[in-house]
Amino acid sequence: MKFAEQTHVGMRRANNQDSSAVLIAESAERLNQRGHLFVVADGMGAHAAGELASQIASERISMHYYQSREEAPEHAISEAVHLANAAIYERGQSNPEFLNMGTTASSLVLVNGAAYVAHVGDSRVYRLRQGVLEQLTFDHSLVWEMQASGKVHSDSVFSKSIPKNVITRSLGPSPEVLVDLEGPFDLEVGDRFMVCSDGLTGQIEDDELAVLLDSLDVDKAARVMIDLANLRGGPDNITLIVVEVDDEHLTHNDGAPRRVRSLGADEVSSRALIGTTAFCWTGAVGFGLAAALVSPRFVGSAIVAFILGAISAAVWASGVFKPNERRRPLKTRRVRDRSSAGGSSPVPGMPGAGQGGSGDPAGSGGAWDSGESLDIGSGETALGTGPYRRFRANSHEAFLLRMDDVITQLRQTSEERNWMLDWQDVDQLLQQARQATKEQAWGTAVSSYCDATLAAMEQLRKHQDDSASDTVVDL
Repeated sequence: MKFAEQTHVGMRRANNQDSSAVLIAESAERLNQRGHLFVVADGMGAHAAGELASQIASERISMHYYQSREEAPEHAISEAVHLANAAIYERGQSNPEFLNMGTTASSLVLVNGAAYVAHVGDSRVYRLRQGVLEQLTFDHSLVWEMQASGKVHSDSVFSKSIPKNVITRSLGPSPEVLVDLEGPFDLEVGDRFMVCSDGLTGQIEDDELAVLLDSLDVDKAARVMIDLANLRGGPDNITLIVVEVDDEHLTHNDGAPRRVRSLGADEVSSRALIGTTAFCWTGAVGFGLAAALVSPRFVGSAIVAFILGAISAAVWASGVFKPNERRRPLKTRRVRDRSSAGGSSPVPGMPGAGQGGSGDPAGSGGAWDSGESLDIGSGETALGTGPYRRFRANSHEAFLLRMDDVITQLRQTSEERNWMLDWQDVDQLLQQARQATKEQAWGTAVSSYCDATLAAMEQLRKHQDDSASDTVVDL
């Protein structure tokens, strides 16, 4: 498995309130039990509160996921997010400066041939498969919630006027939180996943993300996305993790049998109505043929069967028993207070060097003692219905025009402000990219334009020492 992890403060922020964690299972036993974990959190709050909230989230989710007594990975990751929420809330209540601090948190687990996502907020998890980019998470933002309610159309003027940065759910402000659990999504060799904060998705469109993820290797894609978001203004912190499944073994289920979600009562009722309609109308056709070929006495039976089928169809169409297309609530287990658990032994500690990755929940000091008991209260986990959106990675020409425009505007700005930048390498790469575009060699063109972008940003960093707040390229 390949992965790349990148974070950047952006062009307008003084500190980075994003946090991330990558924990790679380096033993077969750990891979079968817990798999690989990737977490991105985007904090919010005054002073250092947001930075602290996201740090607690990434560390606590990682720690509690691997310490959980839950056998099923999907239950363990859900529980871990609830426990992280409780920890952030308690920390906020203990210090007035941290009151109401919060963070988003998107966690991706790859285990036993499946991907699971536990999600709160507007950070996102994507999957690219065979040229199609899918958003696996639902944005807990005001604009998404209003559009999902059906009262606001996504293309309406009112929808576009709703602030995109207003989120409706986060970890920390409340003692309880509703966590979305998405999956299982089956894994195939070649699948690519990305977990990212909204500092990226606010500056790069989904169709552009699709082209970049489809055309570049994971390391280059991650670097280009950071630089492109910054070239377009970089108003927020940017964090992303790109993962590629390149091992056949990861697509196999070597653990416990995967649990299949049972149908809810409304879903069973809906399917029963459809079956009843089909049965009645089939009977009506049969009775009609019998009336025509055998005896007129079957006419009455045909009419009754047709009417019953029509009634079933009308009830189904009315939506009375329509399956809930939003997330179904699922109660999460309450964590027992170990002080009253009859002296039960603590949960085994977090493994150290054997897990790899950038997160180190075990080494966080006394504040993160695994003996500390927390109660997730009546927090709920809701079963999601992702993917929520799909984009094909075929808008190469439009994307390349935008990339050319970004670099052209950057050069114009540098000339107007007399920045002493060396454009020789950039010009050479642009020439190659434009020639490849004419020949419709899209892969080569995308790679060359991205190389030009990286070269331009390298020149810009040298000149501005990573503080170029006046280098915004508005597109």
